[in-house]
Amino acid sequence: MGAGGAQDLTSQAGTRGSRNHRSARLGWRPVSRRLRSPMPSFRASFFEIPHAAVYALMTVTVLASGFCFIQAGGPAAPAELLYRYGGMYSTAIARHEYWRLLAYGFLHVNFIHLTMNMLCLVLWGGHLERRIGPAYFLIIYLCAMVFGAVIGNGIHSTPYLTVGASGATSGILGALLCLWILGKLDVSFDFFAINIGLNIAFAFGNSRIDWGVHLGGFAAGLIVCALLDLVEKANAYALRCKFPEVVKVNLTLLACVAALWTWSGQAQAFAAGVSGWALTVVAAVAFCAAVKLVDLALSMKKGLAIVVTMLAAANAIAAMLSGWALALSCTPRWPTGSIPLDNLLVTFCPNAVLVSGLVAVGAAAVTLWLCSKEMSRGLDDVGFVGTSLRAERNRRHGL
Repeated sequence: MGAGGAQDLTSQAGTRGSRNHRSARLGWRPVSRRLRSPMPSFRASFFEIPHAAVYALMTVTVLASGFCFIQAGGPAAPAELLYRYGGMYSTAIARHEYWRLLAYGFLHVNFIHLTMNMLCLVLWGGHLERRIGPAYFLIIYLCAMVFGAVIGNGIHSTPYLTVGASGATSGILGALLCLWILGKLDVSFDFFAINIGLNIAFAFGNSRIDWGVHLGGFAAGLIVCALLDLVEKANAYALRCKFPEVVKVNLTLLACVAALWTWSGQAQAFAAGVSGWALTVVAAVAFCAAVKLVDLALSMKKGLAIVVTMLAAANAIAAMLSGWALALSCTPRWPTGSIPLDNLLVTFCPNAVLVSGLVAVGAAAVTLWLCSKEMSRGLDDVGFVGTSLRAERNRRHGL
């Protein structure tokens, strides 16, 4: 039986050899093909469908501007109303009203002003968010908004009042240009020529355009995008895991809340004798330590579920502390002149602890609901999630 088997194999080998010989005589040649490596393609069309962060920013902006329009009783808001709700003016930084560096970007003069800026957000934001994710998109958007206001404030030599998301949307375009220069966005130069040209044309058509905010936001978007690319390259050596986007977005929002509190008057009073920059350094070190703690947790078995639980608790604590901070300063500011806002303060201030507690519970519940997919994945994890996140970190360098 063993000999028969050996004979059959020899016979098959001889048959294959004769076929190969015939193929050689007939001129057939084996064809070798080089396969392309599976590199990610980021070829962008002129229009990209917006994603979650763009929709969220649009919603907040439309609601804030619409609230002012309702208060004004028409499709335009007067300067007094815009100043009251967060318009950026000449001495805001000198008076330590740093909250205006963000608030002004969600207010608009009239419906046309709002429509134009939201159109730019939709046209440019979809490209950027798809390429770098919602967390870094929010960082670039908010940084462009803040630094646009700072540059505009430095350029103005006379009293002024400015509102609008123009600085932030210009930052989106600056970030896209940065990615194009780095070779990480495959669009033609016509995309930038058309969009920048239209932006300049609209600006020249309106004498009330704040050029400082536009240029400052554009430069900030370009610079911050380049810095984030360097940060991502450094993270390959400093961090073990690639963070899921929901984790990055939550950490970004918590960092914004911490930054606002650090530069608030309450923080200065709490740390008497300590400069604002010293508090900023302490907050930055604490944030880096928290990021590393999250990184270590993600590398553990069921670490994703642990991180989601930690974020839900952190959001609840942030909501509670924000409510207490508001309670300490709301009473002296009555009335505000806004009937809905006054009614809100009348309800909140006498029951600040109760309302803050309910909001904290709601913040934790919303976090767990939004991260339910990640929570389920973490609870079912037997070690593969951490391994995949570490592999993703090792695979990708830069934005």
